[in-house]
Amino acid sequence: MKLKRYLWFAVLLIALVVSVLPAYSQQILQPHPGFQVSTLGALNVGVYEGATTLAELKQHGNFGLGTFEGLDGEMVVLNGKFYQIKADGVAYPVADEVKTPFSAVTFFRRERSLRLTGLLTYQELQQQIGERLPTQNLPYAIRIQGTFPYLKVRSVPKQTLPYPPLSDVVSQQQRVFELRDVRGTLVGFRLPQYLKSVNVAGYHFHFITSDRKAGGHLLDGEFLNPIADVETLRDWQMMLPNHTAFAQASLE
Repeated sequence: MKLKRYLWFAVLLIALVVSVLPAYSQQILQPHPGFQVSTLGALNVGVYEGATTLAELKQHGNFGLGTFEGLDGEMVVLNGKFYQIKADGVAYPVADEVKTPFSAVTFFRRERSLRLTGLLTYQELQQQIGERLPTQNLPYAIRIQGTFPYLKVRSVPKQTLPYPPLSDVVSQQQRVFELRDVRGTLVGFRLPQYLKSVNVAGYHFHFITSDRKAGGHLLDGEFLNPIADVETLRDWQMMLPNHTAFAQASLE
């Protein structure tokens, strides 16, 4: 009798596992969407008012980039933590209640690793990654970790109303920093050209050092035998701002 009881228990347990496993595995392996706050077009014309808090943004990703209310520096999101690289080039931790006017995040899961060879310029890095992607028509999240021979990065100071266009801020106020033999992580995305009206088409990276003390928006660099971890994003979602500045902006 005990043997029969154990057998029935084993059968029931196996049946339960078989019924639950497909749903569980589907949840684990479900591709993560990219999630974007506002549009590049709005940022370009000076819509720097915050659209959502970092606490809310955390619900949509643990990896990404962007900026902060008032265009106050560069955002790096890595391993679920948010960093603000201000105009002094220093990375600061950020409180959950801080707002962002423009950002893009995802829950990063490495899908493939691309081993690139040689001492590459930034253009060569982009070319080699692009040649190994299965299609040019989908967004990708890209993480590159290691020691970099040379990186040129920038940040911008916080703006005050009335906000100037982004091009004026970059051309007149950006602070550029050159880093050599620096260890850290590049956090970024590659988006297809058809998304150029809403986000940066092509490659967009922000950098943070391994000690989480410095970084910025990547402008140029040299990369020695880098390894690029890549995830394909088959869904790209957007949250549009619910404030007057966005509603009244000229985005045609």
